[in-house]
Amino acid sequence: MKTLIVTLTITLLSICSINGQKSKKQLDIQAIKAMSGCYKVGFNFNETFNYSNDSLYKPSKVKHDKALEWVEIITDKKNKIQLQHLLIVGPKNKPHIVKHWRQDWLFENQDLFMFQKDRQWKYVELPKENIEGQWTQKVFQVDDSPRYEGTATWVHVDGKSYWENGTDAPLARREHTKRSDYNVMHRRNRHEITKEGWIHDQDNDKIIRTDGKEDFVLAQEKGYNTYAKVADNKCEAAHKWWKENKGLWKKVRKKWDKTFDMKKDLTLQPKVNNKKLFSHLFALKANASKQEINNIINQFLN
Repeated sequence: MKTLIVTLTITLLSICSINGQKSKKQLDIQAIKAMSGCYKVGFNFNETFNYSNDSLYKPSKVKHDKALEWVEIITDKKNKIQLQHLLIVGPKNKPHIVKHWRQDWLFENQDLFMFQKDRQWKYVELPKENIEGQWTQKVFQVDDSPRYEGTATWVHVDGKSYWENGTDAPLARREHTKRSDYNVMHRRNRHEITKEGWIHDQDNDKIIRTDGKEDFVLAQEKGYNTYAKVADNKCEAAHKWWKENKGLWKKVRKKWDKTFDMKKDLTLQPKVNNKKLFSHLFALKANASKQEINNIINQFLN
């Protein structure tokens, strides 16, 4: 009888544990999907401290920008959710759509490409036991090339839902054409769902990384990007643009996926024919062939 009771207890505990995991994962998925839709975005950055030995050091200017952005769910699977960001700029009667960054969320993912420096990413395979219950966020450039990746657990407590992680990344787009005095940004990212929409909270280190030397933190920066939900019809132009162009970018993603599936370190050329990768891809027509796309990306792969 005692054996039966113990067995039943263990079975019930196992069922509760499984159900709890399912419930937790559903909350995670709900939080990730909550970042989709139409938003008024506020981009805010301020360099807070600097540790330069140069008395003439000039910090980056304080940045306050606003934009309208559509975030489209382009893949919706139980272990993989992809969100494509599209900026809407220009006058209301003639909006211009800019393909912006993309974020992929993968459940219990073992494969990461970790940024090193100077357009180099190192492939890392994580042990299964280290990523149990975690979601990897993979962030991509406007041309779907890699930016940064990190894995962590979504937290749902005290009415809050958030995910936070620290990882190395290339310079932000707002910096890479203006700054050459550092070459790595260590990003501490926090994505938090709010009643109004969501927040991308950042505490970043601007790092000088040189082979054979210890990293030097040149400066630190606070980033606070707010996403306030608005009616979806305000982003109708972006939704329409994506319908017309999603086939092209699906081919681009497939090429990158094949590259990532090789599970090898990556080094990308900065320019080909004096043009960056996004310039080549943005110039393509919506019906560009797979071969045309592959030829362009292959030129940038070292």
